[in-house]
Amino acid sequence: MYGSHTGRARRARAVLGTAGAAVGALMLLAGCSSPSSSATSPKEAPPPQAPAQQPKARVPFWVNPESTAAKRASELRRGGRSGQAQAQLLSKIAAQPVAEWIGPDDPEGQTRGFTEAAAAADRIAVLVLYNIPHRDCGQYSQGGASDGNAYRGWLDGAVRGIGNRGATVILEPDAVPHVSDGCTPHQYHEERFALLKEAVGRLKALPHTKVYLDAGNPSWVNPPDRMADPLRRAGIDQADGFALNVSNFQTTKANKDYGHRLSGLLGGKHFVIDTSRNGNGPLNAPSHEKAWCNPAGRALGAPPTTRTGDSKVDAYLWVKRPGESDGTCKGGPGAGKWWETYALDLARNAH
Repeated sequence: MYGSHTGRARRARAVLGTAGAAVGALMLLAGCSSPSSSATSPKEAPPPQAPAQQPKARVPFWVNPESTAAKRASELRRGGRSGQAQAQLLSKIAAQPVAEWIGPDDPEGQTRGFTEAAAAADRIAVLVLYNIPHRDCGQYSQGGASDGNAYRGWLDGAVRGIGNRGATVILEPDAVPHVSDGCTPHQYHEERFALLKEAVGRLKALPHTKVYLDAGNPSWVNPPDRMADPLRRAGIDQADGFALNVSNFQTTKANKDYGHRLSGLLGGKHFVIDTSRNGNGPLNAPSHEKAWCNPAGRALGAPPTTRTGDSKVDAYLWVKRPGESDGTCKGGPGAGKWWETYALDLARNAH
């Protein structure tokens, strides 16, 4: 999940229970991975102790009451005294709005289910569209649509599913940075830019959807000038802005510094920062993979909010789902699968 500098791995767990039977079916879908070994069907799972929605003025984003973290916290509470401390730790994750990753199967059903559930709670769904052809340069999260036409068909479904409901969309993590760092072969560049630009336009034609193009992180493509032109070719002028630090660990300050420099090159575009696991910053490791793939000692970062204290930073978001593995490294399961040991460590180390 990295180019010549660094990268990230991620997957979606599509779970929610407030939008009816069609939404319940989503619990069997992974946004881009096989189901987590800890996942259970709606009928098998005990009723979770649903986390409350955050104050809307500060956090307008939807908290999924049936996330894996919420279900596991509930199960541990029911298991007796021995599980109470772990349940409390997992509740730190369950209480926050976390992005839902939209996978290759039934994008219309997934986006409709999540946005309907969010609308019912008077909140906004945070969605990640992650299916670009030739995704991830053959790393842990390789895959994506088979070709441009398949991607357009998939995008059609996602757009129909969102409809007129509120959504904040992070568009195609890694897609632009992997062009900039040379990881994606040159023969795919023009198609990729065309698909991203089309996706931005289609999503921004919806009445209540914000779109942020992924722009890597401060340790990846430097100087920021190298990201500016690729983002322009990918349609940043139509987007609300760009996203930084998706599934990575760079500090909020480092992301702000990088983001302001990049914003200045893009006519003042705003940006969002993934703070899900950056509470202790990055690991100083001798290799790129050790630094980004399930690094030890990391911590949950600042909770999601639109009150960032910075006029250019629209929100702190938890885009990477805390507790889901980056890949089969350091004893972890496959990318996107729930790894409770890592989830507990992230919560235990949080400031």
